[in-house]
Amino acid sequence: MDEATRESDEGTGERPVVAEGDQSTSETGPETGAESKTETEPEPTPRSGRRPLWLRWTRRTALALVLIVLLPLLGAETALRVNYTGDPADGTYTRNKDAIWLGHAWVDGRRKDADVTALARSLESTGIRDLYVHSGPLEHDGTLPKSLYPKARWFVDAMHRAAPGIRVQAWLGDVLATESPDGMRLERPATRAAVVASTRQILTAGFDGVHFDLEPLHSDDGDYLTLLDSLRRVTRAQDAQLSVAAHQIDPVPGFHSFWGTVAGHPKWWSQKFFGQVARRVDQIAVMSYDTMQPLESTYGGYVAQQTSLALEVTPASTDLLMGLPFYHENRFGHWNHAETVPGAVRGVRLGLSRTDADRANFGVALYVDFAAEEKDWAAYRDDWVRP
Repeated sequence: MDEATRESDEGTGERPVVAEGDQSTSETGPETGAESKTETEPEPTPRSGRRPLWLRWTRRTALALVLIVLLPLLGAETALRVNYTGDPADGTYTRNKDAIWLGHAWVDGRRKDADVTALARSLESTGIRDLYVHSGPLEHDGTLPKSLYPKARWFVDAMHRAAPGIRVQAWLGDVLATESPDGMRLERPATRAAVVASTRQILTAGFDGVHFDLEPLHSDDGDYLTLLDSLRRVTRAQDAQLSVAAHQIDPVPGFHSFWGTVAGHPKWWSQKFFGQVARRVDQIAVMSYDTMQPLESTYGGYVAQQTSLALEVTPASTDLLMGLPFYHENRFGHWNHAETVPGAVRGVRLGLSRTDADRANFGVALYVDFAAEEKDWAAYRDDWVRP
């Protein structure tokens, strides 16, 4: 962040310099011996206390701009803090349809049988049903090298033996060329066709489904909806799951357009577009972290709001999952002291309570296994699972 510098303005008037003891003398003549003395002091120039007009107008304009930005921001943060108050409804706990994102080590050969056994044991005390295992990334042209997941079949079979009922989905993603010249271009039919072919390929490896995370994905992207329609036909034909990671929803209508203009990164989706995506998939997991919230209370209130907005447009037949931050970073957009698992879980429960407390196809998604600490697991179990 930039450091602000402060300048003090002492006025523009000049301080007059007065010489002390300055005098002139004249003699009238030796006959009289009289001496005439004249002492003069310069009049002090009044010091001006007024600043130049341009400076006054500049400061007033700056103050007005600060108030225009600051007051709505303070109002929004206050509203989020209020949204965090109250008591969640009874029964707003896990429906045993939770998920977790897993790192690439599970399919590239680094993990062993003992690791699978330990993972299965740790899942017994949770509501987790789906594992999103990183198996990509996709190439920019939509293809998927088989060399990226040499142990996929081993991991899927081992998990099915160790934890019957757990579904293993391949997590595939790529950077989209929406904000830079490099990346995947969904507007190209050939690229979308390659993604569909890669989905068939990964399902052949034994996965129970495929989970897509394509970013940054701008709201109202019709090419993405077309791709989902094609993917759904493939997954349904193979009785497999289709799930996606979703951007957050506009906290106020049209906010993605405003933020895109200001920051060049729209970040949010319109609520309408979120619903269009949710209707095309079996599961939709909201990445409800990296929210720029400074406090746990405002973060929890934000998650409560996001939960309500998502519930309003997600079909009852689609699994809606809200993301929990199982990682620890301090940077712009994510403050470790604010984005906590307890804050997120309370926000999820409040949003669920206020909007659709009895929603069956609902859960949370934990991001990510390799960055999680024991306190994250404890908070998830104590606040959400509750045996």
